[in-house]
Amino acid sequence: MIISIDLWNLRNATYLQFQKDFLAIIFRNDPASLQIESKYNELTAKSVELENLFKKVLANPISQELIILDGRRDDAINGIYYGALSYSYHFDAPTKQAADALLANFKLYGSGIAKLNYQAETATISNIINDWENKPELIQALTTLNLSSWRDELKTVNEEFSTKYLDRTQDYGNASPENMKLKREETNTVYYALRDRINALDLLVETPPSPYSAVINQLNSLIEQYDRLLSSPNPSEEIPPLS
Repeated sequence: MIISIDLWNLRNATYLQFQKDFLAIIFRNDPASLQIESKYNELTAKSVELENLFKKVLANPISQELIILDGRRDDAINGIYYGALSYSYHFDAPTKQAADALLANFKLYGSGIAKLNYQAETATISNIINDWENKPELIQALTTLNLSSWRDELKTVNEEFSTKYLDRTQDYGNASPENMKLKREETNTVYYALRDRINALDLLVETPPSPYSAVINQLNSLIEQYDRLLSSPNPSEEIPPLS
C-alpha cells in the first residue's frame, strides 16, 4: 500500500516537484500496463496547470524578493538554533546554561520553523523575537552567546518579509479566483484518486507477486524522502528531481 504524506506541509515549489517525481516513477512503470493511464493523465494535466500557475506567481517581482528574504530569515533562525545547540555542549557552565535557555524557548514553537508556510513562519518568528526582547533570561542568553546581532537580523528581515508579503497580496487583489491553494486542492483530489486506484488494484491481485509491488515500493521510497525533508530541521536539504 502506498503510504501517506502530509501534502499541505510541502511548500509550493516542493509540492510541485513531488507531484512531478510521483508521476515520473509511474511513467517508468508503464501506466497503461498498470491500468491506471486515465488517472495518471488526469494528475499529469493538473500538475501542468499547477506549474503554469506557479510560474505566473513567480513572475511577480515581489515574489522573487520574498524568496530572497525568506532565505535570509531561514538562515538566521537556523543559524541561531544551531549556534545555541553547539554551545549546549560547552564546557563553561554559564555558556551551556544560556544555550539551554534558548533551546528551551525554541522547543515551545516546535521543530522545523524554517519549513513552515510563509504566514506561519512570519507569525512564529515574531513571537520568538518578542520572547527574546522581553524575557530577561533570554536577553542575557543571547548576549552571553554573542547572538544579539543575529537576533536583530532575524527581526529586521522578518519585518521586511511581512511588509513585502502584504505588498504582493495587494498586487494580486481579486484579479483572479484561480490561486495556488485552490489548484493544490484540485491536484490533491486527483493525486489521492490515483493513489487509491493503485492500492485497490494491488489488493485485488489474488496470486502473488503483484504487478504493482515494484511501483508501490518505489513510490513509498519517494514519499519517505519527502517525509524526511518535512521532519528535518535543516532547510538546505534538497530532494534530487527525477524529471
